Amino acid sequence: MDKYIVGLDIGTTKIACFIGQRAENGKISIVGFGKTDSIGVSRGAVINIRSTADSIRRAVADASDMAKFEVKEVYVGIAGQHIKSQTNQGSIMIPSTHRLIEEEDVQHLIDDQYHILLEPGEEIIHVFPQNYIVDNDPLEPDIDPVGVAGKCLVANFHIVTGNTTNLHNIRDAVHEAGLKIKNVVLEPIASALSTLDDRDKGAGVALVDIGGGTTDIAIFQEGIIRHTSVLPLAGNVITNDIRENCQILKHQAESLKIRFGSCLPTSVNQDDIISIPGLHNQQSREISVRTLAGIIKSRMQILLEQVGYEIELSGLQQHLISGVTLTGGGAMLNNIKELSELIIGIDTRIGTPDSHLDKGTSITFENLSHPMYATGIGLVIYGIEAEEQSERKAAAAAEQSAQLPDEPAPQPVEEVQPQKKGGKSKGDRKKPAIGPAITDWLSKTFFEEDLGE
Repeated sequence: MDKYIVGLDIGTTKIACFIGQRAENGKISIVGFGKTDSIGVSRGAVINIRSTADSIRRAVADASDMAKFEVKEVYVGIAGQHIKSQTNQGSIMIPSTHRLIEEEDVQHLIDDQYHILLEPGEEIIHVFPQNYIVDNDPLEPDIDPVGVAGKCLVANFHIVTGNTTNLHNIRDAVHEAGLKIKNVVLEPIASALSTLDDRDKGAGVALVDIGGGTTDIAIFQEGIIRHTSVLPLAGNVITNDIRENCQILKHQAESLKIRFGSCLPTSVNQDDIISIPGLHNQQSREISVRTLAGIIKSRMQILLEQVGYEIELSGLQQHLISGVTLTGGGAMLNNIKELSELIIGIDTRIGTPDSHLDKGTSITFENLSHPMYATGIGLVIYGIEAEEQSERKAAAAAEQSAQLPDEPAPQPVEEVQPQKKGGKSKGDRKKPAIGPAITDWLSKTFFEEDLGE
């Protein structure tokens, strides 16, 4: 696949643009990258459309210049505490013309879910089938309903919705930046594509993406996404706690968190001191590294407790063989893996996108393998897979069309003369034809009698 795909990650702290394509080895080659501060976004939601559009333009321009490619269409990530999820069951009757369940029947059932009744001001983002039932007989998770004989197809769905206003604001900001949206993708879904593999999803795993404004959770089991949620706690809350407790500026607090932050106070030397320059020739402020770690642990413990509650709420806690995968910028805090295992009680690892990247062709590979870029790279993967699936469907449809027998040529229709008003005259009426058997009988009877005379 030579076509470039563009992923646009509109986050609370940063807006990042990634341009990539499928490499020859099957991995992802990132050929363009741009990042800028996110202005106009709060907790994953676009508040100021014009400011956000300006930030988008800058990030896209940098990526476009690097790739020497004009960006026109993008796959956009969406998050925010307005994201909700619900379950629903749908069913359809299989047409009598279908001997087996066809792909169009399954798609029809999925499409029907986009018309279910929602609360006012909500819009469907994703529909994820959970399991299928054919004629009251549940199918095993690894059995595709396409090709099964049946008259009634039922499925349970996990449906992700978002606030209509927030969705419109994202679309308006992207359009204001002069771009067209190919699709809007829930950010933890994109992050999962770049940090997990099929084995993780099959075994059961909880992906936890700790961003700047929100923490996004996606739980997979038997290869299917089973649970999604968004928590309004993330990296910015920790930064604000440091700023308020240490009485320093926000950018200083962010720098302290990144450079010296730890989730376990016992893991740092209690004698280590950080000196913060004062303003306007004021005295420097000294902060203990252990005190800093205590502030971070207090907030991160609350966040991880809520993550644990969401996992428990999903009912899949005992099925997460692959454990918890932490990603996003917040996943780079020192000792966060150990604190997660202590609080949630499940094996934890840090998820990075490097296993999906082609090291030979991706620009600045070492920098792109950071967890904070999991969403943006995942959006590129999502777009590539969507395009490839579309191409496969088009090829299959063309092949099927080519195999269909040619339609017979239409036969000429004998022209019927219109009748005269009042019916035909006696001269116009044809006498009924005498059958061949009767003709033979008459011929034999009369002519044989003549010969006999």
